[in-house]
Amino acid sequence: MEQKLIFLDIDGTFTKAGENVPPESAAQAVRQARANGHKVFICTGRNEKMAMPVINLGFDGYIVSAGGYVVCDEVLFDAPMSDAQRNKIVDVLRMNGIYMTVETKDGSYTDEGFKQALKSHGGQGNSELLRWREQIESELDIRPMSEYDGSPVYKVIMMAFDMEQVLRAKALLEDEFQVIIQGESGGVVNGEIISKEFDKGKGVKTVCEHLGADIKDTIAYGDSMNDLEMLETAGISICMENGNEQLKQIVDEVCGSVEQNGIYESFQRHGLI
Repeated sequence: MEQKLIFLDIDGTFTKAGENVPPESAAQAVRQARANGHKVFICTGRNEKMAMPVINLGFDGYIVSAGGYVVCDEVLFDAPMSDAQRNKIVDVLRMNGIYMTVETKDGSYTDEGFKQALKSHGGQGNSELLRWREQIESELDIRPMSEYDGSPVYKVIMMAFDMEQVLRAKALLEDEFQVIIQGESGGVVNGEIISKEFDKGKGVKTVCEHLGADIKDTIAYGDSMNDLEMLETAGISICMENGNEQLKQIVDEVCGSVEQNGIYESFQRHGLI
């Protein structure tokens, strides 16, 4: 078949959220697809450092920081926020009592008070979320905000206990930034803020232009609303069974979760392996 370009989100798509090692079936699918002449790319919200353990498993390039940094043979796109933009986001989130994690190219730094706030809110849901958060920070080497050195920021993740807090912040920022509200889990509202200059879909287009490939020959896999532009851009869009319900309504297909060999079986259905 004609060469396809395949774009895979990481968390909740190629791996379980917060993990760096995919099930063997997913890794095998990527190896076989590449051996068959297709090109496979990571397309993730993670920064380069957090994504590199997965990228090093063997890919043809990567889109990280939600499209802010794109590599295929060479760096194709690199667009961190300005210091003024970063400061505006920080000020708005602080003003609205929202916790944050700032992501640079080489590191991620989080408000130390967030885990303590999870403890004080209590409840079984937050206890589980706290354990998951601690695992994520350890697995992905997310550092305390006190260690942030002022390096250029590509993305800001926000965490709040009240949707109204997030909506107020969004109203103040959405003229200049993309403000994506991921949803609520364990009483915590999660979202992310990135520049309007880029998104995952624009990253896909950048790779296609570099390789002289047609968008119709692309296949993208994702699971959450920060994958929306990537899935809207790709020739074939596929959401994971464990993914966002709203996202499932707009994609071409839904496949099983990665733990259920969903990636491998989907690659088979599309004749990639």
